Amino acid sequence: QVELVESGGRLVQPGGSLRISCAASGGLLSEYVMGWFRQAPGKEREFVAHISWTGFSTDYTDSVKGRFTVSRDNAKNELYLQMDKMQPEDTAVYYCAAGHGLAYQAMEYDHWGQGTQVTVST
Repeated sequence: QVELVESGGRLVQPGGSLRISCAASGGLLSEYVMGWFRQAPGKEREFVAHISWTGFSTDYTDSVKGRFTVSRDNAKNELYLQMDKMQPEDTAVYYCAAGHGLAYQAMEYDHWGQGTQVTVST
C-alpha cells in the first residue's frame, strides 16, 4: 500500500511563491492519479488540483487557476504543487492523495498523506 508524505509547507508573504512536495513509498506513484486538497480552519477539505498518471492532463479549482501548477516525477516517486502569487485565502493544510480516476471529490481518493501547513501572511 502506497504511503504519502507531504513536505515544504511554511509561512509565505502575500504575493510570494512556494513549492510543496509529496513523496510516495511502498508503491509506484505512476499507478495513481494524484490530487492536492486543502483544508482551512473551520472549513471542509476542498479540491485544489489533480494530475493524470503521466502528467498529460491536469485540472485546478477556479481560485488557483493561473497561479498554481501541479506536476509529478514518476521516476522519483514524487508529486509537486508550485504555488505563485499566493494570497491569505490560500492558508490551509495541504494534502496529497492517490486514486484511480481524475476525480474532484475527496472520497474518490484511496490514500492520503498527513498534510503540510501553508500560511500566507505578513
